Amino acid sequence: MKMVYEGKTKDVFELEDGNYLLQFKDDVTGEEGVFDPGANRVGLTIEGAGRAGLRLSKMFFELLQERGIPTHYVEADPEKATMTVKPAQPFGNGIEVICRFKAVGSFMRRYGMYVREGQSLDRFIEFTLKDDDRGDPPITEDCLATLGLLSEEECETIKKLTREICTIIKDELEEKGIELYDIKLEFGRLKEDGLIVLVDEISGGNMRAYKDGERLEPLELEKALLSG
Repeated sequence: MKMVYEGKTKDVFELEDGNYLLQFKDDVTGEEGVFDPGANRVGLTIEGAGRAGLRLSKMFFELLQERGIPTHYVEADPEKATMTVKPAQPFGNGIEVICRFKAVGSFMRRYGMYVREGQSLDRFIEFTLKDDDRGDPPITEDCLATLGLLSEEECETIKKLTREICTIIKDELEEKGIELYDIKLEFGRLKEDGLIVLVDEISGGNMRAYKDGERLEPLELEKALLSG
C-alpha cells in the first residue's frame, strides 16, 4: 500500500489493484473540544469513533447499493476500521454538499435574523468548498459553473442524488425514533467511467441527529442505529 493522503478523520492508501483503502481515525471535527460536523478542523478524539463511523458507513453504503444509488463503495472491515473504495476524482480540491432538514449550526449563525432554531428547511441544499484556510466557504451554483468546478447539469445531478440519498438516510433514522437535522455528503467522478458518485463516508461525524430533543454524539448514534 502507498499512502496518498493524510486527512483529518481518515488516511487514504492506494492498493495494488488500483482501488483505495480508507483508514478511519478516532479524530472528529469540532471546536474547543466540542463535536461539530460542520467544523473544518479536528476538535477532539473520541475512542471508537473511527470504527463506529465505519459501521454506519458500511450500513448506509450497502443500503444505497440495494437502492441503485451510485457510490464508490466496494467493501468494509469494521474491525480494522478500513473501507475499500473505487478511485474517484474530486471536483477541484473537493466540494461538500449539505442537505438541511432543520435550521441549526452554521445556517443559524448566518441567517439567524430570518430563521428560528429547528425551523423546517425541506431538504435545502448547500454547496461548500473544502478549504480549511478559508473556513470551507459556501459557494453558489453560478460560481461553481463560473470557476469550472461543476456545470449546471452536474449541479442538478448532485442535488437530485443528495435529496434521494438523504431521504433514505432520514427514513432509516426515523425508524429508530431519531430525527435528522442536517448531513454533509461528498461526490466525485469515478476514474473508470466519469460517473458522478457518492464518495467519502456516511457517519455520525457527518450529520446532526436528535432523539427526544437531545443531540446524539457519533458513538451514541451508531449505538442507537445498530443495536438490536
